[in-house]
Parts: sequence; structure tokens; C-alpha cells
Amino acid sequence: MAPGRREDQQAGSSKVAPDRRREARRGIGVFLVALVVLSAPAMIFAVVARNDVGILVLMWAPGLAALVARLMLREGFGDISLRLGRRSGWVLLIALGYPVGIATAAYGVGWASGLAHFTSPAGTSSGWGAFAGELIVGTVLGTAVGLVFALGEELGWRGYLLTRLIDAGVPRPIMVSGLVWAAWHLPLIIGGSYVTGNGGSMPVIAVLFVVQVTVVSYVFARLRLDTGSIWPAVLLHASWNSVIQSVFDPHTSGSQAWLWLGEQGVLTLAANVIGAVVLCRRPGRVLRQPPT
Repeated sequence: MAPGRREDQQAGSSKVAPDRRREARRGIGVFLVALVVLSAPAMIFAVVARNDVGILVLMWAPGLAALVARLMLREGFGDISLRLGRRSGWVLLIALGYPVGIATAAYGVGWASGLAHFTSPAGTSSGWGAFAGELIVGTVLGTAVGLVFALGEELGWRGYLLTRLIDAGVPRPIMVSGLVWAAWHLPLIIGGSYVTGNGGSMPVIAVLFVVQVTVVSYVFARLRLDTGSIWPAVLLHASWNSVIQSVFDPHTSGSQAWLWLGEQGVLTLAANVIGAVVLCRRPGRVLRQPPT
């Protein structure tokens, strides 16, 4: 059985009381409506003004939508899981280093094969030494800054939607959460404000991006459910954005680079498939809180 399918079945196989299932389904409905209402203004601003501020504000829409659902349905905040359990250091290290490993493998193959070209952006130092320095800074400092915005998304995606999908008995909850997460980005892609900076076919980019996000959602879910904390997912999200978007992408050029590399790239997808298989090859747990 494929690891992704096994993970989904395990997450959705727990017996849930009928009342809890109904409450979870109501929560999903309120969350999705609030998500659309809160996201629309920031998305319109980001597309029309071509301004990254809109995207940064948008990243808090899922968290605010989860807050609305919790308050409207009086669910409380006990299951947000904002604490770390014991011996969580290795999980955080995986979360921080996963994007570095995926990018190194994917971009390394792309640059070495000639499918894309390594370049130095204007105004920066050239050479591999300078790139290594940028990578270290991006992984540490860039991730630290990005935590503020990644927290906004993860409070919604893994802090609310994923667990409600499990409680609601939705088949393959991890895959469904990944598809919702990917679909939320599509207006930005169609509007040309996200992952289209290197040109390319927008429909192809959109399809590849949906597949990519759905695949990597298994990694996010595994870290969240295995630890009972959203912090590993938050750290992974912040590290991914910084390492891929701010370090590797600016150093990549080529007429077909958009197809092979970036958040929608085929090579990045292949690396993510391997990474998801490795991390999800063994049965995982479904924890709402870190073990004491």
C-alpha cells in the first residue's frame, strides 16, 4: 500500500461519536465560508496591485477563519496544540532541514543537467560560496522571520481543518486538506501573482502546483499528527517559503526553468514524492496534543 494512502486511512479510521462528527462538519463549513470571505480582499489586492503585502496579509486568513469557527461554534482553543512535547528536537530539525534537502536534490539535478541554470541575481556576490552563505542565512534568519506568517496558515490548515476532517469522517482527510490548501492558492496563480515569475504555461503551473501541494501535505500532516503539535508544521512552512522562494528560485534561470524547478517544478515534485515516501513509510500516530 502506498504510504500516502496508508497515512490517510490511519487518520480517517478512528471511531468518532456521531455528535462529534456533526460538530466537526459544521466547523468545516464555517471555516470554509470564513476563509473565502477573509481571503478575498487580500487576494484581490495582491493580484491587482502586484504587492507582496497582500500575500503576507493573506497568509493569516486561514488562522483567522479557524478563530471565527471556534468562536461561532464555541469549540474552545484546547486542541490548537501550541506546545511542544518532550524529545521534539529531532522533529523540528527535520522540519527545518526538509526544504533544504528537497531543494538541494531538485535544483542540483536541474542545474547540473542543464534543464535550468545557476545564476547570481544582480547586486549579489557570485559563486557557490556566496550562495552557501545565502542558504545559511535564509534557512536560519529567513525562517525565523517567516514563522510569523506561517503560523497564520498553519493555525488554519493543520491546527483546524485537518483535525476536523478526521473527526468528520471524511475519506482521505490528509489528501482533502492538501487539495483545499492548494485550491486556496489558485486565484493567485491564475492572477499571475504567485509562482509565475519565470513565465510558463499558467494551466500547467496550476496543475503541477496542486499535485505538489497535495503531496507535501502528507509531510506536513505527518509532523503535525505524529507530534501532537502544530509547531513542526509551522517551522516546515516557514523554512520552505524562505529556502525555495528566497534562496534557490532567485539563483535559477532558463526558458524552461518554470517547468522543472520552483514550487510547481517537476524535479521538485519528484523530490517531494521521495521525501513523503521516506517520512510516511511507517505507520504514524494521530495525536491532538503532545504526549506528556
